[in-house]
Amino acid sequence: MNQYSSLKNALIAFFLLLSVLYALPNIFGSDLAVQVSSAGDKLIAKSDLDKITDTLKSKGVNYKSAALSNRRILVRFDDNASQLSAKDTLKTALGRNYVVALNLAPSVPLWLSNLGGKAMSLGLDLRGGVHFLLEVDMHAVMAVSIDKHYNELRTLLRAERLYKSIKKEDERIVIRLKTADSKDRALKIISSELSDLVVLESNNKDELSIHLVISDSAKRDAKKNALKQNITTLRNRVNELGVAEPIIQQQGLERIVVQLPGVQDTARAKEILGAVATLEFRMVDEKNDPQTAIRSGRVPIGSKLYYFKDGRPLLLKNRVIATGENITGAASGVDQESSTPMVNITLDSIGGRAMLDTTKKYLHHRMAVVFIENKVETITKNGKTIKKRTTTKDIINAATIQGTFSSRFQITGIDSGRAARNLSLLLRAGSLSAPIEIIEERTIGPSLGADNIAKGVLSVIVGFMLVLIFMVMRYRVFGLVANIALTFNLVMIVAALSLLQATLTLPGIAGIVLTVGMAVDANVLIFERIKEELGLNSNIQEAISSGYDKAILTIADANITTLIAALVLFGFGTGPIKGFAITLSIGIITSMFTAIIVSRAIINKIYGGKKTKELSI
Repeated sequence: MNQYSSLKNALIAFFLLLSVLYALPNIFGSDLAVQVSSAGDKLIAKSDLDKITDTLKSKGVNYKSAALSNRRILVRFDDNASQLSAKDTLKTALGRNYVVALNLAPSVPLWLSNLGGKAMSLGLDLRGGVHFLLEVDMHAVMAVSIDKHYNELRTLLRAERLYKSIKKEDERIVIRLKTADSKDRALKIISSELSDLVVLESNNKDELSIHLVISDSAKRDAKKNALKQNITTLRNRVNELGVAEPIIQQQGLERIVVQLPGVQDTARAKEILGAVATLEFRMVDEKNDPQTAIRSGRVPIGSKLYYFKDGRPLLLKNRVIATGENITGAASGVDQESSTPMVNITLDSIGGRAMLDTTKKYLHHRMAVVFIENKVETITKNGKTIKKRTTTKDIINAATIQGTFSSRFQITGIDSGRAARNLSLLLRAGSLSAPIEIIEERTIGPSLGADNIAKGVLSVIVGFMLVLIFMVMRYRVFGLVANIALTFNLVMIVAALSLLQATLTLPGIAGIVLTVGMAVDANVLIFERIKEELGLNSNIQEAISSGYDKAILTIADANITTLIAALVLFGFGTGPIKGFAITLSIGIITSMFTAIIVSRAIINKIYGGKKTKELSI
């Protein structure tokens, strides 16, 4: 009685050894590193590694090691000064086709790394960096959707010459038709070509009008697509910023979480992440005077009034030649002739053809570049919180077309080198489909992150030691066995987090501390049951067996209900709550294994099959 088979003991020992092995990487610490990866589709090759090492050697930057792994190059350093110097050197030498980012690289030995050993992934609150919670302006999304459907509808009905007038009224489109027959034909066109539009029953007496709104399903799709496109654009922008291992994920139906480890310049991050910028290329209306249009208050048909940043007015044609959506490449530089900042632009085939046709037709005429930026901010007015939306449209330059060109040309007249770099970055990364507002911002310094780790580890150690002391004092040898099982439980939690690469956060450490306190509950139940059985039955072996067998159902019930609560927290919680739920869930599963199976295996080795007169419990 109270003896496991050799196979069962071997399996238990194997799992414990495996846990120790995969928890080991966390004791080796991390190296300061610079991570180099591709900004596009180009694969990182051995030649890139050679170029990087040669560049660092030629500039006298000392590095610890450099290796190519997982489509990236990791260069390790002994000190922070060398790391920062290497980042600046490589960013200049490699150009914009590569992402050069600061990182922390675990110092896991090669033999352990080859076995799949990895250190735990640390969250932002432990590594340091910036956290943003962004909200997408869904009002702007719906406005764009209304505009799109309005333009499509007007084009379709104009081809058939069916309507008297068509206009937008808030979130609906109102069409007034010529005849009843025109109305029937219009309804057929709408149902076949624009299924996303729903006809509203109008209460007015105008039988020749149609009121349309966007269907609920189309609204949901528009919002979902806008959120996905914004996440994709934000990823591109973060790549341009050069951030290693960023976290960009959806939260709810309208929000996005962005975490940038290692970034401390929040102003730069906010400037790039929140900008909703694009360009428009338009011809200048050279036949009319902008001052005359301002004085009379009447803008010529086919033109629109725009301003330079210094306030100078200019009339531009309504027709847009190309937009930011046609831009496939953008790089900042300096104009060799004027020594002023400029941006080299590359257009796609559609934009290139439009630009070629325009420059051929309007040679020696002026073309303007308009920079458009949308912003949204929350303000309090008369005690109410409202969203303030602003759109700025500034002319960057208006230059005379000196020759024909298509897909490649330059934009000059930019204020500064920084403005040129920001503009090229935004154009390369793409424009956000809707404005976003930063509604929450947190900055965690590297020293605070290290302090959080130190305090977290201390809390685990103190809680662990107090539990160990209590168990030994209360249950003697059985308490010592529970402590061994508890130690293995802690090792298994660390191993599971390392294998799963689940991000460990400060709330996650709280979950580990709670698990340490809860893990011995099962052993307390078992040991108290054994004491009861000893009072009822003088047979020690039966008392041990009954104690474990009869307590299992109670332990399972208690742990399963806690596990369900942890899974609900993970499913519906946000970042910090998820971190807590992950460690709690893993801790519950591992504690059941160690408290019931591991502790019994040890007790069996000590007391199983032996004629013992008393138990040290």
